Amino acid sequence: MAIPVILDCDPGHDDAFNILLAAAHPAIELLAVTTVAGNQTLEKTTLNARRVCTVAGIDGVPVAAGRDRPLHGPVRVAASIHGESGLDGPGFKDPTVPLDPRDALTLIRDTLLAHPEPVTLVPTGPLTNIAAFLLAYPRLKDRIARIVLMGGSTDRGNTTPAAEFNIHCDPEAADLVFSSGLPVTMLGLNASHQVLATGDVIARFAALGTELAAVCTEMLGFFADRYREVFGLPGAPLHDPLTVAHLIDPGLITLVPAHVAIELTGTHTRGATVVDLHHVTGRAPNAQVGTEVDADRFWDLIVDAVRVLGADPA
Repeated sequence: MAIPVILDCDPGHDDAFNILLAAAHPAIELLAVTTVAGNQTLEKTTLNARRVCTVAGIDGVPVAAGRDRPLHGPVRVAASIHGESGLDGPGFKDPTVPLDPRDALTLIRDTLLAHPEPVTLVPTGPLTNIAAFLLAYPRLKDRIARIVLMGGSTDRGNTTPAAEFNIHCDPEAADLVFSSGLPVTMLGLNASHQVLATGDVIARFAALGTELAAVCTEMLGFFADRYREVFGLPGAPLHDPLTVAHLIDPGLITLVPAHVAIELTGTHTRGATVVDLHHVTGRAPNAQVGTEVDADRFWDLIVDAVRVLGADPA
């Protein structure tokens, strides 16, 4: 039976590929897409979600806008990586996929109540919407099967030396999620830096020869250029699709149980994920943490998703 999923995202180039993977693969029942401020402002990330759904022909999946700022502190965006639009590279047409009139929290609530089975939440941006939902609807926790998130790291950060972007944007929200008692899977930078979109990978998308593949090629080309310039990497880590790839193929990523604490007050370390891989604190694990990734299997899933959706152009 397909896994029922709500994607909570901030598109974002890597978020875009996660939407495509979730929509294309029969192992996933994509119930809804909600957006949050992160890689760009809420207005832009919401527009980008609708753009991606439109170009891929993803109809019938509601898209709703969520929180436009973190629980505490100012909004931070990643224009240096994702551009002024949040999805620079391709020239998108105006989206035809509508914006759901409900806000994200209401859409999540309605979706959880309507589905016969508990639903998996897949957040790939700041955890603001998920934390706000848990605060607003604590009685619906039993309708959540698990949370599979992209964020954090077992080692260094990418926004500060200690903190990864999604967690750094809203550490208080992340602390609420990791302290929720729900099953949490964390897929961080240490995992996503094993799946770089190098030139050889991008060529696989170009070879598909469809309109969607051309858009994907342009997205990855821009994304890879930014990572080469900003971080000196030979390609762009496709962070977010690790989440759905793990749901589709659980053996693709090695997971280890660990306690994850969120640093909230450190002068130099705010937003860091303190991952107790060796159980030195004696604190019970509150997450399954990704370590090793089978990159070949990962890219096969992503390329096949673009092939499947591109075969029936929007």
